[in-house]
Amino acid sequence: MKYPKMILFDYGNTLLYEPGWDSARGNAALLKYATNNPNNCTAEDVQKGAALIFGRHIESVRKIGYDIGGQVGNRVLYESLGIDFSLSPVEMETIFWDAACPGAAMPGAGAMLNYINKNRIRSAVISNLLWSGAALTQRFNRLLPNHQFEFVMTSSDYLVRKPDRLLFDIALQKAGLSADEVWYCGDNPQDDIEGASQAGIYPVWYDNIAGKDHADGQHPQCTHLHIHEWDELTTLLEKLKNS
Repeated sequence: MKYPKMILFDYGNTLLYEPGWDSARGNAALLKYATNNPNNCTAEDVQKGAALIFGRHIESVRKIGYDIGGQVGNRVLYESLGIDFSLSPVEMETIFWDAACPGAAMPGAGAMLNYINKNRIRSAVISNLLWSGAALTQRFNRLLPNHQFEFVMTSSDYLVRKPDRLLFDIALQKAGLSADEVWYCGDNPQDDIEGASQAGIYPVWYDNIAGKDHADGQHPQCTHLHIHEWDELTTLLEKLKNS
């Protein structure tokens, strides 16, 4: 096990989670910013359209390993309803997302980031996410303002989804590092842990139940570090640093 120059992180149930998610609340909040609604569509009308665009069409693409971003989904949804906004695509994402769920930091995430920042371990994010990296960065700035992420990558900005190694390879190119100099931390045994491993990155399985209904019983089929709390990671890093 080699002391990392950089640690890459997943987003959901790794650094942040989304308690009390309610898409209807998000759609209702965004509709308030409509500048033109000629068909007098209600929040219920928007919700039905969203179920078709996001729940059916976009989800079918995601199941085969690709992603269509939320900005595209919003364009299709609202143009099909004849609704206009004076908001930018990122503003539309953010207003919906924050209303659907403001989000919360995973236990100990802030303290862990303080530790790696203090010890000059570089950091960044790769996430399978419907929303853009710009919208996710805003969420990190609000909920984990001590982060020093060099970049935030989401699958909706890069077409492919983890475990496709292309996302990991692009991250290594952006960082200017080789795979053996980088760790990846995430909660999903296949997308995060096996995905990082097949790219040659050392995987850390962050197996914390916060934000999840239950443990799914799956385990990564590769060599990895298994932790349940972020202080386990910082304790190990301290040992490696002083060894």
